[in-house]
Amino acid sequence: MNLIGEHTDYNDGYVMPVAIGLSCWVAAAPRAGEKTDQQLVIYSENFDETAHVNLNDIPLRASQSWSDYPVGVAWALQQAGFALAGANIFMSSEVPMGAGLASSAALEVSVAWALLALSGFAVDGIGLAQLCRQAENDFVGTRCGIMDQFASCQGRVGHALMLDCRSLEYRPLPLPASSELIICNTNIKHALSAGKYNVRRAECEEGVRALAEFFPGIRALRDVTLENLQQHRARMASNVYKRCRHVITENDRVLRAARALEAGDTILLGRLMGESHRSLRNDFEVSCRELDVMVDLANKQRGTYGARMTGGGFGGCTINVVNRGDAPEFVARVTQGYRAATGREANCYICEASQGAEEVLVPAGTPAGER
Repeated sequence: MNLIGEHTDYNDGYVMPVAIGLSCWVAAAPRAGEKTDQQLVIYSENFDETAHVNLNDIPLRASQSWSDYPVGVAWALQQAGFALAGANIFMSSEVPMGAGLASSAALEVSVAWALLALSGFAVDGIGLAQLCRQAENDFVGTRCGIMDQFASCQGRVGHALMLDCRSLEYRPLPLPASSELIICNTNIKHALSAGKYNVRRAECEEGVRALAEFFPGIRALRDVTLENLQQHRARMASNVYKRCRHVITENDRVLRAARALEAGDTILLGRLMGESHRSLRNDFEVSCRELDVMVDLANKQRGTYGARMTGGGFGGCTINVVNRGDAPEFVARVTQGYRAATGREANCYICEASQGAEEVLVPAGTPAGER
């Protein structure tokens, strides 16, 4: 989950993700029989479906199904030179799909770890995140940044991560002990690879090309100031200008939010979250009515410090920082208000900042039904 810093990661900017206590579990075992068996047999408990792929003949195109994510991971690992062994894979995820909570990244990271461990390889967390991002970019077709995969690998209990998406330098930021993180799911599902996400990225790149005529040293919107942008506003389409303005101002908000967390200033953090949501709604245009309703409801509740949409947008979830003692009432009032305003049910999760991916070894002799 991203506390603040949306659509900045693929612009070489700053983000502040948190690994939450919802997991994707992957069990992996070698294929029985010949050691040369190069089959991956992948079962998804969530879809109750099985996919088969030959590691020596992975399709060059995604199939537009859930299996693209584990198959894409196998493809990326082999592209990087890892000789994978055939395996039986069982996957089960607690992370809501299509909610903007990085369910795909959780799946990618857990499958990658399992495949590497089974084949006798190990990769550090940053390297693993990079490989999983490649799978989603180049196989699945979503041109995402590295934030989701990075948080899934490097998350830390009780902390957010201040991540520089260019250098991949990061530091943990303590979350206020007096506050809860509450995720509210609008249950409006989004599909990032459907096109809108990639369009937004293309618009940002168009802005960089226009500005590079005047500032040859820039590589991404990370390198552009608001003054630079405003000076040359007339050289780009209105929608491109607005996309660039969001990214530039959002990077500044992330840096200020990091200082706010380090100072324990939840009031400033909340104000920056509100500014972020308005920018995502008005400049980047990735919010929707249901997300706006949810944020408005949250801001009316006692104990709310800040609320904003989180994730790629076009549906999904909001993230709310709420005084711990007011959290139960917050959940009750927001879900009731959302139902009255939209006719839809919302799901709210009071979350803890958690550890990122890790291997769980089943003790020898554990009965099959308990594994």
